Amino acid sequence: MTESVPAPWPCREPTTVSESLSMTQPKNCRSVERSFRPLLLIFLVSVLVGCHSNSHPSITFIKIPPAAQGGRERVDIISGTVTGARPGQQIVIYAHSGPWWVQPWPDQSLIPIKSGEWSTTTHLGFEYAALLVDPGFHPAPTMDLLPAPSGPILAAQIVKGVGPAQIAPTVPLSFSGYDWQVRTIAADIGGVNNLFDPENAWTDAGGALHLKIKKKDARWSCAHLTLAHSLGYGTYILTMRDSTHLDPPVVLSMATFDDWGAAQHYREMDVEMGQWGDASNKNNAQFAVQPFYVPGNVAPFKTLAGPVTYFLHWESGRASFKAVRGASLHGEGPVISEHVFTSGVPTPGQEKILLMFYVVASDKSPLQRENEVVIDKFQYLP
Repeated sequence: MTESVPAPWPCREPTTVSESLSMTQPKNCRSVERSFRPLLLIFLVSVLVGCHSNSHPSITFIKIPPAAQGGRERVDIISGTVTGARPGQQIVIYAHSGPWWVQPWPDQSLIPIKSGEWSTTTHLGFEYAALLVDPGFHPAPTMDLLPAPSGPILAAQIVKGVGPAQIAPTVPLSFSGYDWQVRTIAADIGGVNNLFDPENAWTDAGGALHLKIKKKDARWSCAHLTLAHSLGYGTYILTMRDSTHLDPPVVLSMATFDDWGAAQHYREMDVEMGQWGDASNKNNAQFAVQPFYVPGNVAPFKTLAGPVTYFLHWESGRASFKAVRGASLHGEGPVISEHVFTSGVPTPGQEKILLMFYVVASDKSPLQRENEVVIDKFQYLP
């Protein structure tokens, strides 16, 4: 029910003397009406704007997991609320550790909203993101950068994990005069959840680095080393013994990688040896800058048996790769392959050199036996 409200001023002439003395009457009633209309218009606009802003959905976190390096070994609960969600809309969670990984698994990534609340398990990450999405949305398993709200993504909220960042324990290893950190937990690389075991990396009496892939608890265990410090622009040199004996699903990689460099595709540049799971592949090595799916970002070639030295010379706007026969410091010797990238070359950040010996997914040629490689030397020239 509504009540009638008297006008602030009477819009008529007084009929008696007492009436004229008891009230103040403006000379022009129409001027009062004109002065009142803008106020009414402002009020109506503010109401409409307020209603419109309230219609935007928003996401709030209630339970936030710790900030920690990701892996399959550890999960936690993440939960929150949503306001302004419509029926059928759902929540998608991503955890940030390297790339953004959809949680808890790609086939379980659409989280229902019940009475404005949502909850799910998640693997750990340094940051967590919640997206409110329309029905029929298909989340990507991994992303370098999260999309802004648009189209089927109605809202997005990012939060840092709780507490100081927890890094998985590593085992120190000295090789070629440098300090390395040997990974101790599994990671999704090459379409496979590779188990990385520090027992698979060691140096011999002559100082050469041995990397091995072997069975452990009915799984293939691999090797993963990270240089302790970032080196930036310069020349990276890897001298290794024969890699042509590797089985088709086995890959050896020397790569630059920055966990925090998503905007530059993690500053990843690669020297890789392997057939990527395809025994019919005539090329067994490649140079690359990321992303690999951009035409021209991968240069495959056939490496040769025996000792080979691989070079990456990194400078502003230019990444020059070369492979030469035998042990070499300055690129002298018979050239097997060389390639120069001038597009998509990253700038320095927090990148470090990785040495990875791992297994890729392969239906054609699944791994059947142990593999081992020997790296004689790693060098860096500023």
